[in-house]
Amino acid sequence: MEASAQKHMIKINLPGGIVPAGELLDILTGAQNANVTHVRFGNRQQLLFEVDHTELDDLKNELIINDINYEVDADEYPNIISSYVTEDIIYNANWLKEGVYKDILDLFDYEPRLKINLADNSQTFVPFFTGNFNFISSDVSNFWYLYVRFPKTNILYCWPSLIYSEDIPGISKIIEQEILGNRKLFYDQPVIDGALLHKKVTAKTKFLLQPYTHTLQLPEFHLPFYEGFNRYNNNKQWLGIYRRDELFRVDFLKEICALCLETRIGQLYTTPWKSIVIKGIEQADRKAWGTILNRYRINVRHAANELNWQVEDLCDEGLLIKRQLVREFEEADTRTYRLCFAVKTKRKSGLFGSVIINKLRSGSKGSEDIFEILHTRDFNPNSKDFVVFRPKVAKPDISTHLMALCDMFYELQDNEGNQPAQLPTVAEANAAPDKQVYQCKNCMTVYDEIYGDDINNIAPGTKFETIEQYQCPTCDSPKQDFVLLDSLSLAHQWNS
Repeated sequence: MEASAQKHMIKINLPGGIVPAGELLDILTGAQNANVTHVRFGNRQQLLFEVDHTELDDLKNELIINDINYEVDADEYPNIISSYVTEDIIYNANWLKEGVYKDILDLFDYEPRLKINLADNSQTFVPFFTGNFNFISSDVSNFWYLYVRFPKTNILYCWPSLIYSEDIPGISKIIEQEILGNRKLFYDQPVIDGALLHKKVTAKTKFLLQPYTHTLQLPEFHLPFYEGFNRYNNNKQWLGIYRRDELFRVDFLKEICALCLETRIGQLYTTPWKSIVIKGIEQADRKAWGTILNRYRINVRHAANELNWQVEDLCDEGLLIKRQLVREFEEADTRTYRLCFAVKTKRKSGLFGSVIINKLRSGSKGSEDIFEILHTRDFNPNSKDFVVFRPKVAKPDISTHLMALCDMFYELQDNEGNQPAQLPTVAEANAAPDKQVYQCKNCMTVYDEIYGDDINNIAPGTKFETIEQYQCPTCDSPKQDFVLLDSLSLAHQWNS
């Protein structure tokens, strides 16, 4: 993780996006003693803040005293994220309750070096496939689907059996050891044999497995409104707090923690949208919460088309682009319901979105930065099967093209209806199909003969091998930079 020359970036993982109020208060007190005034929450539900070089040693000592794990200017151990924040207040799971999440998280006896996601299959608030090990609840109590996305690739492997809740930490540890111990087979390779990984893992140990009864079906995407006061369970409320600049004042959060402890609210929750949620607010305490929001001038009713954006962590450039686009959307009164957007300034940043604004290159002196606009083929943000909508766009023109893309999305809904997203069957996902596609090894753009390439005037049905001269529509790479892959490996791609 980058920080300025005289400052260091501190990252503290909050497993599952859950943090006890007392623990967060200890962290914030240590940060404040080190003259930290603001903190942020990241896309993986972690806590981030900068500390001056002269304060670093004292901060480390305070974190160690309070038994807080941390990293300095590094992200070697990514946070385990979960959809626990949604339970009861946004979605109601069949069996995936508080105790199950906590039991799983408590069983981790190591710090994962690969990304792990724990997600309920009925929600769409927390992304399903941004991890390397993506556990998604099934309809069978205490059993999970597992989709392995190999590191530094877009290759996804569907584990051929369901995983028992208590085995998630153990199987994650063994799979991680196999992947990191066999990098030439499973790490940053153009083609990877998922079945071989499965064979190696199952040869080492036995877990309680459950055969599939049916394939995973994902719900239609809808991003719930996740801020402000909201009623649930008849007599209680939850509060979501979002900050436009991603910055939360330390003294504000300390007061939030203190009020949680005073009103017997045990924990707070962070979200992949860089916001926080407090559950279990009693009606009698509502005034006290309002008083804190008033004191710090916290607005909790932003427009919905501002909340459906993902930006890389600690990325001022992406945040400025987002804020400009949100203003232009607001001025044009643009509808964005059921869409979500991501601004990427780095090649691989693992963001979640149905529409991606991807920076291709910085402009030279006197010229504009150049971007591309992509969308997933079905506009489901859990898919990474991208279509290039506009290949080379100057920054001032992004909003115009995005608005046109939004119009196209709603026209498609009018013409085709709207079906829930469905992943391939286990057999389909893991078989070697006949149809093959080509992928640019530099920018991951896919050439699929079914669709051809409108930008290069190549008709649908044209085989890649028959094209004499070809340039990538995204990055202008030559034909020889395209790698042959099977299409089902790409049916649902996810960035590292």
